[in-house]
Amino acid sequence: MDFEAIKKAAQSYEKEMTKFLRDLIAIPGESCGEECVIKRIEKEMNELGFDEVKIDGMGNILGYMGSGETLVAFDAHIDTVGLGEISNWKFDPYKGYENETEIGGRGASDQLGGIVSSVYGAKIMKDLGLLSDKYRVLVTGTVQEEDCDGLCWQYIVNVDGIRPEFVVITEPTDGNIYRGQRGRMEIRVEVKGISCHGSAPERGDNAIYKMADIIQEVRALNDRLHHDPFLGKGTLAVSEIFYNSPSRCAVADMAAISIDRRLTDGETWEMALEEIRSLPSVKKYNAEVSMYKYDRPSWTDLTYPTECYFPTWVIPEDHPATVAMIESYRGMFGEPVVDKWTFSTNGVSVMGRFGIPCIGFGPGKEAQAHAPNEITWKADLVKCAAVYAALPTLYCENKK
Repeated sequence: MDFEAIKKAAQSYEKEMTKFLRDLIAIPGESCGEECVIKRIEKEMNELGFDEVKIDGMGNILGYMGSGETLVAFDAHIDTVGLGEISNWKFDPYKGYENETEIGGRGASDQLGGIVSSVYGAKIMKDLGLLSDKYRVLVTGTVQEEDCDGLCWQYIVNVDGIRPEFVVITEPTDGNIYRGQRGRMEIRVEVKGISCHGSAPERGDNAIYKMADIIQEVRALNDRLHHDPFLGKGTLAVSEIFYNSPSRCAVADMAAISIDRRLTDGETWEMALEEIRSLPSVKKYNAEVSMYKYDRPSWTDLTYPTECYFPTWVIPEDHPATVAMIESYRGMFGEPVVDKWTFSTNGVSVMGRFGIPCIGFGPGKEAQAHAPNEITWKADLVKCAAVYAALPTLYCENKK
């Protein structure tokens, strides 16, 4: 493995990668509205000589290089979140900017940089003759992750019938290698009351007061959740609150909350629901506890419903994919830090649902995700493309 040649090749594509990323940033592409971003990626893949490029029924783009038996995939979700409060931005989030070291704009770190590095990583494999009869590379630009992480891979595995031997998740990793993440689920708690005129509240049964008791117990439950030595503690947070009332002059007859529940290793969705159902006020007020479902159509107008449960996953330190990623990084950039994500990725389906091994390495920083004035670094794009280019060969060698 000529690591220096790979590094040199990656560096030679810095300008092309920068232009590609800035083009993608300039195209608004929130979940379910990614069509133009997908078409721009399709153009780049075709121009770079990918052996096969197609867009599936959900709208994910699938680009292949090589013809070997072992399928290695590099996944990047290409949808972004919205802009939030525009006054918090110091520059136009779609026009973006670049200087000698940085590229700014919505999606720069989360995670349009990942598709850029993986597309050019595959190009480098082809340039340097690294593609062999042992493996085939799949680069996926996936949709709707910000809305419903992993839904795209449910479709890719169940409908497209694609099952790679392992998948590299190219979400931002702060220059480290990540081998797991907590899972999550979206929970709704609803309690009913009886409305009456606000001038005589004793005639009714105020659902908001009931929910106030429940919220305090939910808040206290967070401190009692399970702690895993690697992934850390399970957590929950009330993220939304709703009510129903005939008017502002009436007692509320319904109140509901959404809970963002993060699941550490050893926790299940059944356990998480039961913990809330067992709270004294939930039982006292006969509150309904349920899991949300997601059924929003993709940009192709395809609806692929799923429950809002996103499983935890961890790949072992000695798994061949982990070992190969470490070797690839070490061969060019020294000893890596191996850690885990704070947030959730498409790995919730790839490994969490389907047991397909995942390993994480991607350009950018976690703290840039969903933040105003989002940036990434040109050096990260280059480094990731280089590590990706060497990875499949090292993996196949480790399997011997």
